[in-house]
Amino acid sequence: MSDSESTHLIELDISEPIWESFFTVFPLVIVGSREADGRDDLAPKHLAIPMSWQNHFGFVCTPRHNTYQNIQRDKEFAVTYMRPSQTVLASLAASPRCDDGSKPITEAMPTFAAQSVKASFIQDGYLFLECELEQIVDNLGDNSLIIGRIVSARVAEDALRTSDRDDEDLVYTAPLLAYLYPGRFAEIKNSNKLPFPAGFKR
Repeated sequence: MSDSESTHLIELDISEPIWESFFTVFPLVIVGSREADGRDDLAPKHLAIPMSWQNHFGFVCTPRHNTYQNIQRDKEFAVTYMRPSQTVLASLAASPRCDDGSKPITEAMPTFAAQSVKASFIQDGYLFLECELEQIVDNLGDNSLIIGRIVSARVAEDALRTSDRDDEDLVYTAPLLAYLYPGRFAEIKNSNKLPFPAGFKR
């Protein structure tokens, strides 16, 4: 009996989005941009990933959000990779705006300014990227893919891979935040080396 015959598979209705029918693993980052009035916009994103083996980073957003509109206007943004201890902070960043369009929780967040772009980071994250807009891919349903070129990158010392430090120990002492869509998270402290085949090249 084949694996497909021994495992009962459930056909999903693809006339609707399928992603809430199971859990998938994503990062959880805060994308920083600058509002037209000069205030910070800080928005949590989980559909976020390197876009190439070079220094490109992208994330999914909707044109309805200020984040999209700010980046389309200013052609730049910042990205903070959050730690597990910052899960509540990341969640609060998703708070809805007030009737006047303001987002008071953003003003209360501990931030620091990016160096090369007009945007802010969240303090105490572990990876900080400054990006200039490369392109926007629209019409992905209601969403768009925003792709930037990384012009500056900094990493916390405790999260930096070095030749004299074991990767397993690094992940254990500087754990990673995983967003389990929809609506759960996990702290990754334990990891194993992937058994690549001999001669493997990316």
